[in-house]
Amino acid sequence: MSGKPLLAGNWKMFKTSGQAREFFQELLGRLKPFPADREVAFGVPFTSLEAAVQAVGGTPIIIAAQNVHWEAEGAFTGEISAPMVAAAGAGAVILGHSERRQLFGETGAGVNKKIKAVLAAGLRPIVCLGETLEEREAGRTFEVLAVQLDEALAGLGGAAPGALDLAYEPVWAIGTGRTATPEMAQEAHAFIRKWLAEKISPAVAGATRLLYGGSVKPDNASQLMAQPDIDGALVGGASLTVDSFARIIQY
Repeated sequence: MSGKPLLAGNWKMFKTSGQAREFFQELLGRLKPFPADREVAFGVPFTSLEAAVQAVGGTPIIIAAQNVHWEAEGAFTGEISAPMVAAAGAGAVILGHSERRQLFGETGAGVNKKIKAVLAAGLRPIVCLGETLEEREAGRTFEVLAVQLDEALAGLGGAAPGALDLAYEPVWAIGTGRTATPEMAQEAHAFIRKWLAEKISPAVAGATRLLYGGSVKPDNASQLMAQPDIDGALVGGASLTVDSFARIIQY
């Protein structure tokens, strides 16, 4: 992996714009000086995007949306486009999260179209993939990951190395308190890295940051980040409080 590790928080459906401002004021007060050897990002609700961007202005923190539509505009009531997210000041978008796939019927083909839209808008995709408990217990983890990678990255061979980040999130470890052991996480990350090298190019494999997500907490972050193919973390619940996420950033 080239570049800095990425520690990204995913707030999901939490925090109003006022709560976002308060959070970042406290976090920036806690992180003095701001760590220069890592990147930090937060996926915030659409309604908090502009407030979050303003709150972190002049700092290295990247604000991300948690989803977009793949069209730039159109008659899609209730949807938000990548250009809208960019205009709000965001720099990245979380795509393909398991909650989007399971609860809202997102498909690999849809994630692929969204990745292309996000890249076209000059934003950075953080693309999620991972297996369910049933799939892992059936010994299908690598098979599932390969299918998800094939679907999500179809037609992206020409994308610049390092243009997106991939987040491995075993579905059975999201919000459950269960965490893949560092060895289990490393095994999946090594598979993803090998897939990128063989299916796209060694340059892309080396430049793509691979994040682990799934009940990442202050007490396990350093062990996970010590693995050779883990380049960062996508953090859910522990990103909602300043103390816990600051400790993860400072792993």
